[in-house]
Amino acid sequence: MRQKRLLSSFLTYAFLILVSIIILFPVLVTTSSAFKAGNNIAFTLNLSSKWTFDNFRYLFTETLYGRWYLNTLIVATITMLIQVTVITLTGYAYSRYNFIGKKKSLIFFLIVQMVPTTASLTAFFVMAWLFNALNHYWFLILIYVGGGIPMNAWLMKGYFDTVPYDLDESAKLDGAGHLRIFGQIVLPLVRPMIAVQALWAFMGPFGDFMLAKFLLRSPEYYTVAVGLQTFISDAKNPKVTLFAAGAILIAVPISILFFFLQKNFVSGLTNGGTKG
Repeated sequence: MRQKRLLSSFLTYAFLILVSIIILFPVLVTTSSAFKAGNNIAFTLNLSSKWTFDNFRYLFTETLYGRWYLNTLIVATITMLIQVTVITLTGYAYSRYNFIGKKKSLIFFLIVQMVPTTASLTAFFVMAWLFNALNHYWFLILIYVGGGIPMNAWLMKGYFDTVPYDLDESAKLDGAGHLRIFGQIVLPLVRPMIAVQALWAFMGPFGDFMLAKFLLRSPEYYTVAVGLQTFISDAKNPKVTLFAAGAILIAVPISILFFFLQKNFVSGLTNGGTKG
């Protein structure tokens, strides 16, 4: 038994170390390239070379990276606020109320989710052209929000289902209305899932390239993912160090939001149960 436990511990730690290497190696390569002087034709890991902040200064003084970064922050923030609001209300409605077409609409959500976004790029472009929405963020935000509703509504509904309905009944006996039950009783108990939804919605515009590339045609309207691609689009002269520097900065707002929301991942359910 002791040998089995030792073998199990060894395999567990070996697996964790392997996964850590797989995750950390690209981060080290990108970081190493971002702080290198001059330019490289490829990503390399060389921690012994001299590090400099010239690439970051060049990004904000000689390129449109600052504009792209601000564009992405605006799109990501608005998308997060709208998507979290819509998904939370949708999940609550599907979990707590019975209405005509409830099951069929849930099945429709699953069917829609099976269609990849890339299959709709042409349709989105034609719609944007017809509505004069090219280079307009409102159309891009609507697509992000709409694309996130089907599966996330299912997830939110499932999380609302874990909240005992007895809490709703008890609140109704005390004279609480629907809005008060939702806002003061049920909502605090689902804060972990709301935090997850907010993080996913915020990360989406930072990582999306295809959809933003199709709908944003002018460089000054690019999001950061589309803008960074222009640094390495020239095969003869790729600006690898600038690309790496810009990629590193993408993690900053996402990390800040994660650390801001992480307490909800762990303590949201407990706090909601005791204070609700």
